[in-house]
Amino acid sequence: MKEWKITEGYKVKEGEVSWNELKRTTEKTAEERRPAHRIVALDGYGLNPGDLSWEKIEALGDFTVYDRTAVDEIVERAAEADIVLTNKTPLSAATLDKLPRLRYIGVLATGYNIVDIEAAKERGIVVTNIPSYSTDSVAQMVFAHILNIASDVATHSQSVKAGDWARCKDFCYLKSPVFELAGKTIGIVGFGHIGSAVARIAHAFGMKVLAKTSKSRETLPDYVTPVDWETLLAESDVITLHCPLTDSTRNLVNADAIARMKPTAIVINTGRGPLVNEHDLAEALNCGRIKAAGVDVLSQEPPRPDNPLVAARNCYITPHIAWATLEARERLMQIAADNIRQYIAGNIVNQVNR
Repeated sequence: MKEWKITEGYKVKEGEVSWNELKRTTEKTAEERRPAHRIVALDGYGLNPGDLSWEKIEALGDFTVYDRTAVDEIVERAAEADIVLTNKTPLSAATLDKLPRLRYIGVLATGYNIVDIEAAKERGIVVTNIPSYSTDSVAQMVFAHILNIASDVATHSQSVKAGDWARCKDFCYLKSPVFELAGKTIGIVGFGHIGSAVARIAHAFGMKVLAKTSKSRETLPDYVTPVDWETLLAESDVITLHCPLTDSTRNLVNADAIARMKPTAIVINTGRGPLVNEHDLAEALNCGRIKAAGVDVLSQEPPRPDNPLVAARNCYITPHIAWATLEARERLMQIAADNIRQYIAGNIVNQVNR
């Protein structure tokens, strides 16, 4: 094998390599030494409080994850990143202006209202989301709330713990009326993946299924009847919200809508908090205008202590956990990694700002 002479200050002959040339091939500039991609997760705790592994994303670049990031910490933490992941940490146009290296935003959720989509598009930044990862989990929570209310599970359990059943003279201690779902009508607002899953479960319970949807009758299952908003309000025993949050759906359930509901109606919201006017719903519950509500989302999270729904009568609140089963979070992690991998390969998927 031919030996290379490595010299400094030596006149190079044919077949030899100079010291400077060798240095150029072995020493990289600071920019060249940068990893192919720098990835920063601004608020990873919600997705992974410690029971999952980040290894699928770690394999894609130099990865840093923060549990939470305040707005005034974003620029410092993401300054060197070309890929930023966020769940609820907002990325405004002003913030994007201060992140010149940024080329990709991966929203670790289905909804992406926290990112200024148009500003990102103008700056050539790709924004992706995670669709359909929590369909079964959210549908499960919808019926957890419905069944809790129908069988008054929480009330009876608390009463038993208080000793009321032990003091009862009868084997059956019925503190409040309970009812069957079979034969009742459920009104589903929005008929995407989650709305469709809720419809399938409701049908299995023997419920009549109404849907407020832009989809044509021919594309719906034969057990689903499309109706307008007024009909859904008037005929539904249970109204469950699965539509996007837009200017037209904000405060969709308000005093006017509630006035058109049955007095035995139940409102379920596992979609977006601002779909419901919380003051109007709390007032309706407190005065007995409708029967009950089950909500997993609020207009502000965590809620202010004075949020009217927190103390409202027959209002059952879970702390935004409908999406958060272990299985759903595992799927989210996998899709997030796949989104980044496809982006790096030049095949962008799940982009929301084309």
